Amino acid sequence: MTELGIPPAATRDPRAFEMMRVWIAEHRLHCAMNIGVYEAQCIAEERAWGIILADAAQHLADALSSEGLRERKDVLRDIRTHFQAELDDPTSRTCGSFRD
Repeated sequence: MTELGIPPAATRDPRAFEMMRVWIAEHRLHCAMNIGVYEAQCIAEERAWGIILADAAQHLADALSSEGLRERKDVLRDIRTHFQAELDDPTSRTCGSFRD
């Protein structure tokens, strides 16, 4: 099992909290998500998670472009295309349960 490191800002900020972990295991995607954080602040979860996912896409585009692997704008275009395609016609169905 390989875990990624915690970002330095998260270790410095005493108010930091984890929002999501994503794993590939047993040939499937597995997620742990911290939901309800924004609803408690009267912010729609869909809006907050849309921003989180968009920010993650931008971080990915920055990482790939900084390594010289792809142009940032091309990465974002392709993520948007594949994201929408996956929402419209999923390559696999989601399953599982939610727990505390």
